[in-house]
Amino acid sequence: MTKSKFKIQNLEKAAERIKQAVQNKERVVLYGDSDLDGISSVVILEEAIKSLGGHIDSAFFPDREKDGYGINLKALEILKDKAPALFITLDLGISNIKEVDLANKMGFEVIIIDHHETLIGTPNASIIVDPKQESDDYPFKGLANVGVTFNLCEELLGDKISKNLRNSFLELAALGTIADMVPQVEQNQKIIEEGLRSLRTTFRPALQAFADILGFDGSLLKIISALNAAESINFQNESYKLLTSSSISECKEIAQKLINKNQDKQQQVKNIIQEVERRILQQPEKIIIFEGDPAWRLTLAGSVASILCNKYSKPVFIFKKGDTESCGSVRNPAGTNSVEAMKTCSEFLITYGGHAQASGFRVKNEDLAKFQSCLIEYFKK
Repeated sequence: MTKSKFKIQNLEKAAERIKQAVQNKERVVLYGDSDLDGISSVVILEEAIKSLGGHIDSAFFPDREKDGYGINLKALEILKDKAPALFITLDLGISNIKEVDLANKMGFEVIIIDHHETLIGTPNASIIVDPKQESDDYPFKGLANVGVTFNLCEELLGDKISKNLRNSFLELAALGTIADMVPQVEQNQKIIEEGLRSLRTTFRPALQAFADILGFDGSLLKIISALNAAESINFQNESYKLLTSSSISECKEIAQKLINKNQDKQQQVKNIIQEVERRILQQPEKIIIFEGDPAWRLTLAGSVASILCNKYSKPVFIFKKGDTESCGSVRNPAGTNSVEAMKTCSEFLITYGGHAQASGFRVKNEDLAKFQSCLIEYFKK
Protein backbone atom coordinates (compact mmCIF):
# COMPACT_ATOMS: atom_id res chain seq x y z
CA MET A 1 0.00 0.00 0.00
CA THR A 2 1.47 3.35 -1.02
CA LYS A 3 1.72 5.58 2.01
CA SER A 4 0.65 9.22 1.90
CA LYS A 5 3.40 11.69 2.74
CA PHE A 6 0.84 13.21 5.11
CA LYS A 7 0.06 11.65 8.47
CA ILE A 8 -3.15 11.99 10.45
CA GLN A 9 -2.75 14.73 13.05
CA ASN A 10 -1.37 13.44 16.39
CA LEU A 11 -0.74 9.94 14.99
CA GLU A 12 2.98 10.06 15.87
CA LYS A 13 2.19 11.60 19.25
CA ALA A 14 -0.27 8.78 20.09
CA ALA A 15 2.20 6.12 18.94
CA GLU A 16 4.98 7.60 21.10
CA ARG A 17 2.69 7.78 24.16
CA ILE A 18 1.63 4.14 23.72
CA LYS A 19 5.28 3.04 23.34
CA GLN A 20 6.09 4.93 26.55
CA ALA A 21 3.22 3.12 28.33
CA VAL A 22 4.61 -0.23 27.15
CA GLN A 23 8.16 0.63 28.31
CA ASN A 24 6.92 1.81 31.72
CA LYS A 25 4.56 -1.18 32.09
CA GLU A 26 1.60 1.17 32.56
CA ARG A 27 -1.93 -0.19 32.74
CA VAL A 28 -3.74 0.14 29.39
CA VAL A 29 -7.54 0.01 28.95
CA LEU A 30 -9.08 -0.23 25.46
CA TYR A 31 -12.69 0.94 25.13
CA GLY A 32 -14.24 0.25 21.73
CA ASP A 33 -17.58 0.53 20.01
CA SER A 34 -19.56 -2.72 19.77
CA ASP A 35 -19.81 -2.84 15.97
CA LEU A 36 -17.27 -4.59 13.74
CA ASP A 37 -15.39 -1.36 13.02
CA GLY A 38 -14.86 -0.76 16.74
CA ILE A 39 -14.15 -4.41 17.59
CA SER A 40 -11.59 -4.88 14.79
CA SER A 41 -9.93 -1.59 15.85
CA VAL A 42 -9.52 -2.89 19.42
CA VAL A 43 -8.18 -6.26 18.23
CA ILE A 44 -5.47 -4.88 15.95
CA LEU A 45 -4.33 -2.23 18.44
CA GLU A 46 -4.18 -4.85 21.21
CA GLU A 47 -2.10 -7.14 18.98
CA ALA A 48 0.22 -4.27 17.99
CA ILE A 49 0.78 -3.40 21.67
CA LYS A 50 1.39 -7.07 22.54
CA SER A 51 3.91 -7.40 19.72
CA LEU A 52 5.85 -4.51 21.36
CA GLY A 53 5.89 -6.50 24.60
CA GLY A 54 2.97 -4.63 26.19
CA HIS A 55 -0.15 -5.89 27.92
CA ILE A 56 -3.82 -4.86 27.79
CA ASP A 57 -5.50 -4.81 31.17
CA SER A 58 -9.09 -4.61 29.86
CA ALA A 59 -10.99 -4.43 26.58
CA PHE A 60 -14.45 -2.91 27.14
CA PHE A 61 -17.42 -2.67 24.76
CA PRO A 62 -20.68 -0.89 25.70
CA ASP A 63 -24.08 -2.47 25.05
CA ARG A 64 -25.82 0.25 23.00
CA GLU A 65 -29.23 -1.09 24.07
CA LYS A 66 -28.53 -0.74 27.81
CA ASP A 67 -25.56 1.57 28.09
CA GLY A 68 -25.98 3.91 25.13
CA TYR A 69 -23.33 4.84 22.60
CA GLY A 70 -19.82 5.95 23.56
CA ILE A 71 -18.11 6.25 26.93
CA ASN A 72 -20.73 5.94 29.65
CA LEU A 73 -20.89 6.53 33.39
CA LYS A 74 -21.64 2.89 34.22
CA ALA A 75 -18.45 1.75 32.48
CA LEU A 76 -16.34 4.43 34.18
CA GLU A 77 -17.75 3.39 37.55
CA ILE A 78 -16.72 -0.24 36.89
CA LEU A 79 -13.30 0.79 35.57
CA LYS A 80 -12.44 3.44 38.18
CA ASP A 81 -10.24 1.05 40.19
CA LYS A 82 -8.03 0.61 37.10
CA ALA A 83 -6.88 4.26 37.36
CA PRO A 84 -4.23 5.47 36.90
CA ALA A 85 -4.17 3.99 33.39
CA LEU A 86 -3.93 4.91 29.73
CA PHE A 87 -7.56 4.85 28.55
CA ILE A 88 -7.76 4.51 24.75
CA THR A 89 -11.12 4.85 22.99
CA LEU A 90 -11.67 3.35 19.54
CA ASP A 91 -14.53 4.28 17.18
CA LEU A 92 -16.07 6.53 19.82
CA GLY A 93 -15.17 9.28 22.27
CA ILE A 94 -15.12 12.38 20.07
CA SER A 95 -18.54 13.49 21.37
CA ASN A 96 -18.00 12.44 25.03
CA ILE A 97 -17.00 15.81 26.48
CA LYS A 98 -18.47 15.31 29.99
CA GLU A 99 -17.41 11.67 30.23
CA VAL A 100 -13.79 12.45 29.30
CA ASP A 101 -13.73 15.17 32.00
CA LEU A 102 -14.92 12.57 34.51
CA ALA A 103 -12.34 10.01 33.30
CA ASN A 104 -9.63 12.67 33.77
CA LYS A 105 -10.82 13.32 37.34
CA MET A 106 -10.67 9.58 38.06
CA GLY A 107 -7.00 9.55 37.09
CA PHE A 108 -7.19 8.16 33.56
CA GLU A 109 -5.16 9.61 30.71
CA VAL A 110 -7.47 9.52 27.68
CA ILE A 111 -6.40 9.00 24.07
CA ILE A 112 -9.27 9.18 21.55
CA ILE A 113 -8.97 7.26 18.26
CA ASP A 114 -12.09 8.09 16.29
CA HIS A 115 -13.34 8.90 12.79
CA HIS A 116 -16.68 10.52 13.51
CA GLU A 117 -17.64 14.13 12.93
CA THR A 118 -16.60 16.57 15.64
CA LEU A 119 -19.71 18.38 16.84
CA ILE A 120 -19.76 21.06 19.52
CA GLY A 121 -16.17 21.32 20.74
CA THR A 122 -13.78 18.46 21.44
CA PRO A 123 -13.17 16.52 24.66
CA ASN A 124 -10.31 17.46 26.95
CA ALA A 125 -8.37 14.28 26.07
CA SER A 126 -4.59 13.98 26.28
CA ILE A 127 -4.37 13.12 22.56
CA ILE A 128 -7.08 13.02 19.85
CA VAL A 129 -6.54 11.19 16.56
CA ASP A 130 -9.47 11.85 14.25
CA PRO A 131 -8.99 12.91 10.62
CA LYS A 132 -12.34 14.73 10.73
CA GLN A 133 -11.04 17.32 13.20
CA GLU A 134 -11.15 20.74 11.57
CA SER A 135 -7.47 21.30 12.39
CA ASP A 136 -6.41 18.09 10.60
CA ASP A 137 -5.21 18.56 7.01
CA TYR A 138 -4.91 14.82 6.31
CA PRO A 139 -6.23 14.66 2.73
CA PHE A 140 -8.51 11.60 3.06
CA LYS A 141 -11.38 12.03 5.51
CA GLY A 142 -13.28 8.84 4.65
CA LEU A 143 -11.38 6.23 6.70
CA ALA A 144 -13.31 3.80 8.87
CA ASN A 145 -12.02 3.80 12.43
CA VAL A 146 -10.15 0.57 11.77
CA GLY A 147 -8.37 2.37 8.91
CA VAL A 148 -7.27 5.11 11.34
CA THR A 149 -6.17 2.39 13.79
CA PHE A 150 -4.28 0.51 11.06
CA ASN A 151 -2.33 3.71 10.34
CA LEU A 152 -1.60 3.99 14.07
CA CYS A 153 -0.40 0.37 14.27
CA GLU A 154 1.95 0.90 11.32
CA GLU A 155 3.30 4.01 13.07
CA LEU A 156 3.64 2.10 16.36
CA LEU A 157 5.53 -0.87 14.94
CA GLY A 158 7.47 0.77 12.11
CA ASP A 159 10.04 -1.69 10.72
CA LYS A 160 9.11 -4.25 13.41
CA ILE A 161 5.85 -5.14 11.64
CA SER A 162 6.24 -8.48 9.87
CA LYS A 163 4.48 -9.18 6.58
CA ASN A 164 2.23 -11.77 8.25
CA LEU A 165 1.23 -9.45 11.10
CA ARG A 166 0.55 -6.57 8.69
CA ASN A 167 -1.61 -8.87 6.52
CA SER A 168 -3.47 -10.07 9.61
CA PHE A 169 -4.23 -6.44 10.52
CA LEU A 170 -5.30 -5.70 6.95
CA GLU A 171 -7.76 -8.63 6.94
CA LEU A 172 -9.62 -7.15 9.92
CA ALA A 173 -9.23 -3.62 8.56
CA ALA A 174 -10.87 -4.72 5.29
CA LEU A 175 -13.81 -6.38 7.09
CA GLY A 176 -14.31 -3.38 9.40
CA THR A 177 -14.08 -0.92 6.51
CA ILE A 178 -16.70 -2.79 4.44
CA ALA A 179 -18.93 -3.21 7.50
CA ASP A 180 -18.88 0.50 8.33
CA MET A 181 -20.13 1.45 4.84
CA VAL A 182 -17.53 4.19 4.30
CA PRO A 183 -16.71 5.07 0.66
CA GLN A 184 -14.62 2.31 -0.97
CA VAL A 185 -12.15 4.75 -2.54
CA GLU A 186 -8.54 5.88 -2.05
CA GLN A 187 -6.95 4.36 1.08
CA ASN A 188 -10.13 2.42 1.93
CA GLN A 189 -10.01 0.72 -1.47
CA LYS A 190 -6.36 -0.26 -0.93
CA ILE A 191 -7.09 -1.61 2.56
CA ILE A 192 -10.00 -3.69 1.19
CA GLU A 193 -8.04 -5.04 -1.80
CA GLU A 194 -4.98 -6.05 0.25
CA GLY A 195 -7.04 -7.37 3.17
CA LEU A 196 -9.32 -9.54 1.03
CA ARG A 197 -6.33 -10.91 -0.89
CA SER A 198 -4.73 -12.00 2.39
CA LEU A 199 -8.00 -13.38 3.78
CA ARG A 200 -7.81 -16.47 1.57
CA THR A 201 -4.66 -17.66 3.37
CA THR A 202 -5.47 -16.20 6.80
CA PHE A 203 -3.69 -17.44 9.92
CA ARG A 204 -6.43 -16.13 12.22
CA PRO A 205 -8.39 -19.08 13.71
CA ALA A 206 -11.66 -17.08 13.79
CA LEU A 207 -11.54 -16.38 10.07
CA GLN A 208 -10.43 -19.95 9.33
CA ALA A 209 -13.51 -21.11 11.27
CA PHE A 210 -15.81 -19.00 9.09
CA ALA A 211 -14.05 -20.30 5.97
CA ASP A 212 -14.62 -23.90 7.12
CA ILE A 213 -18.31 -23.28 7.87
CA LEU A 214 -19.25 -20.89 5.04
CA GLY A 215 -16.36 -20.88 2.58
CA PHE A 216 -15.02 -17.51 1.38
CA ASP A 217 -16.55 -17.43 -2.11
CA GLY A 218 -19.71 -15.37 -1.98
CA SER A 219 -19.86 -15.44 1.82
CA LEU A 220 -17.91 -12.31 2.72
CA LEU A 221 -21.04 -10.35 3.67
CA LYS A 222 -22.31 -13.33 5.70
CA ILE A 223 -19.06 -13.28 7.70
CA ILE A 224 -19.34 -9.52 8.26
CA SER A 225 -23.02 -9.81 9.22
CA ALA A 226 -22.27 -12.65 11.65
CA LEU A 227 -19.45 -10.66 13.31
CA ASN A 228 -21.77 -7.65 13.52
CA ALA A 229 -24.49 -9.78 15.14
CA ALA A 230 -22.42 -10.14 18.31
CA GLU A 231 -23.72 -8.70 21.56
CA SER A 232 -21.87 -6.97 24.38
CA ILE A 233 -22.86 -8.40 27.75
CA ASN A 234 -21.30 -6.80 30.86
CA PHE A 235 -19.00 -4.90 28.47
CA GLN A 236 -17.60 -8.15 27.00
CA ASN A 237 -18.18 -8.78 23.30
CA GLU A 238 -18.64 -12.14 21.53
CA SER A 239 -16.91 -11.12 18.28
CA TYR A 240 -13.93 -9.77 20.22
CA LYS A 241 -13.68 -13.12 22.04
CA LEU A 242 -13.90 -14.93 18.70
CA LEU A 243 -11.33 -12.78 16.87
CA THR A 244 -8.79 -13.06 19.71
CA SER A 245 -9.19 -16.81 20.34
CA SER A 246 -6.35 -19.16 19.37
CA SER A 247 -8.52 -22.30 19.61
CA ILE A 248 -10.02 -23.40 16.28
CA SER A 249 -12.66 -25.53 18.06
CA GLU A 250 -13.76 -22.59 20.25
CA CYS A 251 -13.78 -20.35 17.17
CA LYS A 252 -16.01 -22.76 15.24
CA GLU A 253 -18.42 -22.92 18.16
CA ILE A 254 -18.66 -19.10 18.53
CA ALA A 255 -18.74 -18.55 14.74
CA GLN A 256 -21.66 -20.97 14.34
CA LYS A 257 -23.47 -19.29 17.24
CA LEU A 258 -23.03 -15.88 15.55
CA ILE A 259 -24.19 -17.24 12.17
CA ASN A 260 -27.36 -18.57 13.85
CA LYS A 261 -27.82 -15.29 15.73
CA ASN A 262 -27.50 -13.36 12.47
CA GLN A 263 -30.17 -15.51 10.77
CA ASP A 264 -32.52 -14.75 13.67
CA LYS A 265 -31.58 -11.06 13.44
CA GLN A 266 -32.37 -10.99 9.70
CA GLN A 267 -35.86 -12.36 10.36
CA GLN A 268 -36.47 -9.72 13.03
CA VAL A 269 -35.23 -7.02 10.62
CA LYS A 270 -37.70 -8.27 7.96
CA ASN A 271 -40.54 -8.10 10.49
CA ILE A 272 -39.69 -4.51 11.46
CA ILE A 273 -39.39 -3.47 7.80
CA GLN A 274 -42.83 -4.92 7.06
CA GLU A 275 -44.29 -2.94 9.97
CA VAL A 276 -42.58 0.32 8.88
CA GLU A 277 -43.77 -0.16 5.29
CA ARG A 278 -47.31 -0.78 6.53
CA ARG A 279 -47.11 2.57 8.35
CA ILE A 280 -45.59 4.57 5.49
CA LEU A 281 -48.19 3.28 3.02
CA GLN A 282 -50.62 5.54 4.87
CA GLN A 283 -48.41 8.59 4.13
CA PRO A 284 -46.39 7.76 0.98
CA GLU A 285 -45.34 11.37 0.32
CA LYS A 286 -43.23 11.63 3.47
CA ILE A 287 -39.95 13.54 3.02
CA ILE A 288 -38.29 11.36 5.67
CA ILE A 289 -39.07 8.00 7.23
CA PHE A 290 -39.25 8.51 11.00
CA GLU A 291 -40.57 5.50 12.92
CA GLY A 292 -40.10 3.91 16.33
CA ASP A 293 -41.54 1.27 18.63
CA PRO A 294 -40.93 -0.01 22.18
CA ALA A 295 -40.70 -3.60 20.86
CA TRP A 296 -37.88 -2.92 18.36
CA ARG A 297 -34.31 -3.70 19.37
CA LEU A 298 -31.90 -0.80 19.03
CA THR A 299 -29.22 -3.13 17.66
CA LEU A 300 -31.44 -3.79 14.61
CA ALA A 301 -32.22 -0.13 13.87
CA GLY A 302 -29.15 0.43 11.66
CA SER A 303 -29.90 -2.57 9.45
CA VAL A 304 -33.57 -1.60 9.09
CA ALA A 305 -32.70 2.02 8.29
CA SER A 306 -30.07 0.96 5.74
CA ILE A 307 -32.44 -1.32 3.80
CA LEU A 308 -35.26 1.27 3.80
CA CYS A 309 -32.90 4.09 2.77
CA ASN A 310 -31.66 2.05 -0.21
CA LYS A 311 -35.22 1.14 -1.21
CA TYR A 312 -36.89 4.57 -0.87
CA SER A 313 -33.88 6.92 -1.34
CA LYS A 314 -35.03 8.95 1.66
CA PRO A 315 -33.43 9.79 5.02
CA VAL A 316 -34.52 7.10 7.48
CA PHE A 317 -34.69 7.48 11.29
CA ILE A 318 -35.51 4.23 13.12
CA PHE A 319 -35.63 4.18 16.92
CA LYS A 320 -36.41 2.06 19.94
CA LYS A 321 -38.90 3.93 22.09
CA GLY A 322 -38.05 3.69 25.78
CA ASP A 323 -40.09 4.77 28.80
CA THR A 324 -38.84 8.38 28.75
CA GLU A 325 -36.18 8.44 26.00
CA SER A 326 -35.76 7.01 22.52
CA CYS A 327 -32.52 5.99 20.85
CA GLY A 328 -32.10 5.31 17.15
CA SER A 329 -30.03 4.92 14.02
CA VAL A 330 -30.05 7.02 10.86
CA ARG A 331 -29.21 6.20 7.24
CA ASN A 332 -29.57 8.70 4.42
CA PRO A 333 -28.83 8.94 0.69
CA ALA A 334 -25.52 10.14 -0.72
CA GLY A 335 -25.43 13.90 -1.11
CA THR A 336 -27.24 14.49 2.21
CA ASN A 337 -25.67 14.75 5.66
CA SER A 338 -27.59 13.37 8.64
CA VAL A 339 -25.12 14.78 11.20
CA GLU A 340 -25.55 18.30 9.78
CA ALA A 341 -29.33 17.76 9.80
CA MET A 342 -29.29 16.78 13.47
CA LYS A 343 -26.94 19.65 14.33
CA THR A 344 -29.68 22.07 13.22
CA CYS A 345 -32.11 20.20 15.52
CA SER A 346 -29.69 19.69 18.43
CA GLU A 347 -31.86 21.70 20.86
CA PHE A 348 -34.24 18.71 20.90
CA LEU A 349 -31.54 16.02 21.30
CA ILE A 350 -29.71 14.53 24.27
CA THR A 351 -26.86 13.20 22.10
CA TYR A 352 -26.20 12.58 18.41
CA GLY A 353 -23.26 11.83 16.11
CA GLY A 354 -21.73 9.60 13.47
CA HIS A 355 -20.97 9.96 9.76
CA ALA A 356 -22.75 11.93 7.06
CA GLN A 357 -24.57 8.79 5.79
CA ALA A 358 -24.79 6.71 8.99
CA SER A 359 -25.40 8.15 12.42
CA GLY A 360 -27.38 7.85 15.63
CA PHE A 361 -29.30 9.89 18.22
CA ARG A 362 -30.89 9.89 21.67
CA VAL A 363 -33.93 12.08 22.36
CA LYS A 364 -36.48 12.59 25.15
CA ASN A 365 -39.87 11.20 24.11
CA GLU A 366 -41.49 14.57 24.81
CA ASP A 367 -39.26 16.06 22.06
CA LEU A 368 -39.81 13.37 19.39
CA ALA A 369 -42.47 15.30 17.44
CA LYS A 370 -40.41 18.53 17.54
CA PHE A 371 -37.31 16.65 16.38
CA GLN A 372 -39.27 15.08 13.51
CA SER A 373 -40.71 18.46 12.41
CA CYS A 374 -37.27 20.07 12.54
CA LEU A 375 -35.79 17.27 10.38
CA ILE A 376 -38.60 17.61 7.81
CA GLU A 377 -37.88 21.34 7.53
CA TYR A 378 -34.17 20.64 7.06
CA PHE A 379 -34.61 18.00 4.36
CA LYS A 380 -37.26 20.06 2.54
CA LYS A 381 -34.44 22.50 1.73
